[in-house]
Amino acid sequence: MVSLTVYDGAGGIGGNKIFLEDQRNGVFLDFGMNFSKNSKYYEEFLKARSSRGIHDLLRLNFIPKLNIYRSDLIPTDVSVDKFPSLNICAALISHAHMDHCGYMGLLREDIPVIGSCTSLALMKAMQDTQNQVFGSDVTYCTFKSKFSEEGFVLESKRDAPYVGRTLYSTTEPCAGLVDFLNMRPIAPSSKKKFNPPPIQCLSCGTIPFEISAYPVDHSIYGATAFILEGTKNIAYTGDFRVHGKHAEQTREFANRARGVDILITEGTRAGREDAENAGSETCPTNSVSEQTVYDTCRAVVDESSSLVVADFSARNIERLEMFLDIAQKSGRSLVATAKDAYILQTLNRVEPVGRLEEVLVYDALKAENKSAWEDLVVASGGRLIGHREISCDPEQYVVCFSFFDMNHLLDISPEGGDYIYSSCEAFSEEMVIDFQRLWEWLLYFKMRVHGLEMVKENNQLKPRTVKGFHASGHASREDLEEIITQIDPGVVIPVHTTGHQWFSKTFDTVQIVREGERLEL
Repeated sequence: MVSLTVYDGAGGIGGNKIFLEDQRNGVFLDFGMNFSKNSKYYEEFLKARSSRGIHDLLRLNFIPKLNIYRSDLIPTDVSVDKFPSLNICAALISHAHMDHCGYMGLLREDIPVIGSCTSLALMKAMQDTQNQVFGSDVTYCTFKSKFSEEGFVLESKRDAPYVGRTLYSTTEPCAGLVDFLNMRPIAPSSKKKFNPPPIQCLSCGTIPFEISAYPVDHSIYGATAFILEGTKNIAYTGDFRVHGKHAEQTREFANRARGVDILITEGTRAGREDAENAGSETCPTNSVSEQTVYDTCRAVVDESSSLVVADFSARNIERLEMFLDIAQKSGRSLVATAKDAYILQTLNRVEPVGRLEEVLVYDALKAENKSAWEDLVVASGGRLIGHREISCDPEQYVVCFSFFDMNHLLDISPEGGDYIYSSCEAFSEEMVIDFQRLWEWLLYFKMRVHGLEMVKENNQLKPRTVKGFHASGHASREDLEEIITQIDPGVVIPVHTTGHQWFSKTFDTVQIVREGERLEL
């Protein structure tokens, strides 16, 4: 008997935690952080206390009340023995966005993680640069110990060794990836011992399903959809689109999944009347393509006679490569942050295409010495460039800065210039406030703004994105309908969506699940 329990992601966008069980053995499909739940209680300066382990996350219902977590994260005032246990053979990660993998590091360390080579590499790179939240230490961790006999407070001892989790890649891992995943974590305390288990190919795994993995088009490299064959055949899309550069990958997955018994699909945009980046226009629900984004941004760079600042979401390396191509064809050089450069270097280990050699790395002013991972970027061929060089010839550069890098412009001191916003719209009050601050920076430097405008609503400035400068990472309603119709599953189970009504109206075989409800299939 096959059963499905959606512990998170059933009624909203993000935080997917889907448990699929067959003959009493099961796998998790993603184990992500739910940003909507998190933002109700936390913000930048108020976060869950890692020193309390899983205590805060359980109390606020950020993670399911199950006996499946690392024992070192359980303080003495938390009793998980009363919670149900699950026989978890593996956790599958569809891609390296935090809403899909952000809490996977909380799972028991004996539970292996399965993902594409690229996703595994990206997760380690994010850990190495310490760009993570509590629970996202997926590829390696340091076990915590009790701070005192009371056992309410947990700490990570500085001399405690790093422990690596068993990893399975969906394709044969190349030597560069194996070396990187076995490399001692690049962190200030990197003298710790690190002896991770060897990474293995998925075919070596011992899980209750025969699993086939297929790359799909999304806004991060390494995105994967899965087909699991057991008592019933089940397909899980993760996040996908069909309007990007690799739309053929999504369609190939749909072809391979044709006729499955159950399709678990994302529907991020199924509940939206308008497409992302609609601006002030009446925009149909079909998507802006990556080619349109390229052409729109290229026109801005071609017409600019000063510094260009490109702002796009973290880890969207496809967008960084787009701006690299635009910069080169416009006679400019692309400047990236050190973290972006480290990710480029990481991806080169998976697929050696020489990305880093063509990018300049911004040498930020700071009092402390560079981190070990920054030194590694330079040692691997990253060419540093400082604020003086950019300031002398600003028209020679496209600089990849986000809102959180704006203070570096105080060193570069551009006189005017062009700022291109090429990312998603604000989806939380915190983001609205960040946009308001960003706008002040852009006004201060007298920059021409593209892709973003501020409009007055109820006597308050609110951000609004402008169509053509960003392509969504998710399929539109029309594309969802096309892909699901092509697959023609026995049952459609929508997750990662608020568009349940649209699904029910569009398809006859939709099964709506509630969070935490066990569904026998």
